[in-house]
Amino acid sequence: MSSPDFDLAAAHRHFSAACFNGVWELIDKPSRSPDEDRLMVSMCHASLFHWQQRPDCTSRSLSIGYWQLSRVYALLGEADNARHYGRLCLDHSQNEEPFYLGYAHEALARAEALGGNRGEAERHFAMARDLALQVANKDERDLLEADLTTVSI
Repeated sequence: MSSPDFDLAAAHRHFSAACFNGVWELIDKPSRSPDEDRLMVSMCHASLFHWQQRPDCTSRSLSIGYWQLSRVYALLGEADNARHYGRLCLDHSQNEEPFYLGYAHEALARAEALGGNRGEAERHFAMARDLALQVANKDERDLLEADLTTVSI
């Protein structure tokens, strides 16, 4: 395979962020078409792919990428996929700060609630809430706590 005529590392940096931000725009959109839902899934996977190609990819980067995939699938009502990516998020969050670990449990609380697993949803919700109390940065703590208020158990 020949080398591309462009800076591949720069391309991965660009597309990991551009796709991630594009997904957020679709997540925040009050109403999406089925085509936009499919685009959201594709862009989310693309963002994670490009992150995985970067030399600065860390467990934190993967935690965030898997969390976003879990959220996207939860928005689309796909509990099994939301749970799958939530578990991957949790795997990559184990050695991270409470903010990231809390978001992993938030993702799993959301996925389990969507899947009708109330006990597991409540367990992950309680863990996320407890971790939120450990987040030192007020803006991050407020963000996690605000997202927890949107989890329906």
